[in-house]
Amino acid sequence: MEIHVVRPGETLYAIAGRYGVEPGLLAEQNGVAEDGALAVGQTLVIERVETFHVVQPGQTLDAIARAYGVSLRALYRSNYRLGGQPLIRPGERLVIAYEGEKLGSAYTNGYAYPFISRELLSAQLPYMSDVTPFTYGITAQGSLLDLRDGVILEEAARLGTGALMHLSTLTEEDTFSSQRAEMVLTDLSLQESLIDEVEQTMAQKGYQGLDVDFEYIPGAYREAYAAFIRRLQERLNPAPVIVALAPKTYADQPGLLYEGHDYALLGAAADAVLLMTYEWGYTYGPPMAVAPLPNVEAVLRYALSVIPSEKIYLGIPNYGYDWPLPYRRGETKAQSISNQRAVELAVENRAEIEFDEAAQSPYFRYTRDGAVHEVWFEDARSMSAKLRLIARRGLRGAGYWNLMRPYPQGWTVLNALYDVL
Repeated sequence: MEIHVVRPGETLYAIAGRYGVEPGLLAEQNGVAEDGALAVGQTLVIERVETFHVVQPGQTLDAIARAYGVSLRALYRSNYRLGGQPLIRPGERLVIAYEGEKLGSAYTNGYAYPFISRELLSAQLPYMSDVTPFTYGITAQGSLLDLRDGVILEEAARLGTGALMHLSTLTEEDTFSSQRAEMVLTDLSLQESLIDEVEQTMAQKGYQGLDVDFEYIPGAYREAYAAFIRRLQERLNPAPVIVALAPKTYADQPGLLYEGHDYALLGAAADAVLLMTYEWGYTYGPPMAVAPLPNVEAVLRYALSVIPSEKIYLGIPNYGYDWPLPYRRGETKAQSISNQRAVELAVENRAEIEFDEAAQSPYFRYTRDGAVHEVWFEDARSMSAKLRLIARRGLRGAGYWNLMRPYPQGWTVLNALYDVL
């Protein structure tokens, strides 16, 4: 895999010719619009094809995969335009394999709300080891809030993607509740009842594991939270229990977001952990990278000091933010956008995309209707820098927040670097 940064005057066809790749495939892999419009500073992932297959009359996608000794999921990952659907036509060219060695294998997990479009979900599921519908919250009485997860589970089963149940302290008002966390962690009989309900739901719906995300836990309950995770792990075994961790850089880091998450205790109690290494740049904060690489690495260094590397999923943000300027603390609100939309904005407004070498993140400014905006997002360079940490540090894999926004280039980078387990 090579990453090309678009220079002034370059066109999609000229870039494709320079690298000896097909313009159509180059556009497909990078989410380039049909008119081929590019922004200066935009990244394009370059992959050269090792093996093509031309579809013959009567052939099926499954038969083609078997003939070449590859999985159907791998075939979908190499051909994003299929969208996770087996529909092919005679004469169509399919990529069987790309040139170049991968860094290895990795587990991947992605979160999705029940209202995700089936089309977008199907296109992304082949890149996921597991999908996690978001979320089963907890009622004021300590039972599960229902979740309409049928479509996600149905598509996951069709495409061979595992499914993890997501348990959180989200309320009916879609906010994380410290009070409901305290209720569960301090009432053992209620806790046992909740675990029974979780176990029944997993069995009924076919979930293969559990992902737990209790946020804003007071520090006084850090041991109780770890004990709860341990009870879940013992009850649900051999189904894995994963726990999400706030992005800490040292054990006694102050703040309600951090104090209830004891990395050492939770890492020992759970089968795996997700480091939520994103949201440094956020809706109400000043313009900056969502996941600056030095910040991500600082959290990872601390996690590795107390948790085995093979238990760690690295959090990967699949989104960016658009801030109106000037930024005023307490007033300015950034809009969450897809990485794909960020590039579209740069193209539409003829903005040049810059790259912050320290943060390893792209950004740009544009003006619309007299208002100046600043956008920070993820591109092939920033995604590659984060994903390479998995192989470099021997991590379990990547956890994507979230799958709700289209971003073909992100999946191209993942597929170029790793075989998804």
